Amino acid sequence: MLSARLKPAVTRVITPVAAFALRRGITPNVVTWVGAVGVVSCALYFYPRGNFFVGTLAICILALSDLFDGTMARLSSAGSSKWGGFLDSTIDRITDSSILIGVSIYLINHDDQLSYVVLGTLVTGLLVPYIRAKAESFGIDCSGGIAERTERLIISLAAIGFDGLGVPYVLAIGMWVLAILGSFTVIQRMLIIKRAI
Repeated sequence: MLSARLKPAVTRVITPVAAFALRRGITPNVVTWVGAVGVVSCALYFYPRGNFFVGTLAICILALSDLFDGTMARLSSAGSSKWGGFLDSTIDRITDSSILIGVSIYLINHDDQLSYVVLGTLVTGLLVPYIRAKAESFGIDCSGGIAERTERLIISLAAIGFDGLGVPYVLAIGMWVLAILGSFTVIQRMLIIKRAI
């Protein structure tokens, strides 16, 4: 939803930078790997220690690699490869999960019951893209839903980051919203497939 509206404007801004990186011999897959290692490292280092704001700031900067690699793949002479698309999709699952795992570790270490909600959010975050992939294996387009990856990532990082700034209840609200929207999106996508079969 949100990504479809923002993507054209963001692509126009980053295209010159992506083209410059390609001219310097940097490949889209290298950008994917660097961003992934950075996000996972920050999530699993800063979040379990409760450094939510610093960790979120670092992750937001590193997450920009996800915008660049796709643009670079489209601009490259080889175009988007199947391997590149698979790698990008797999890395997205790893990075998104590492963010919630890092927060879960912190909450579990502090005996916070919110950890159960975050773990539920982790499950729905994995189910949403799985359902789409399974639907596509049946030849069904299933990219709809109220909370796709971009929306879920914005909500989670905003909640974590503002919690790091001391905003009360924002982490709990954000995680509950994520859990509800994620569950609703799972149901929406299941219904899309049921109607198509």
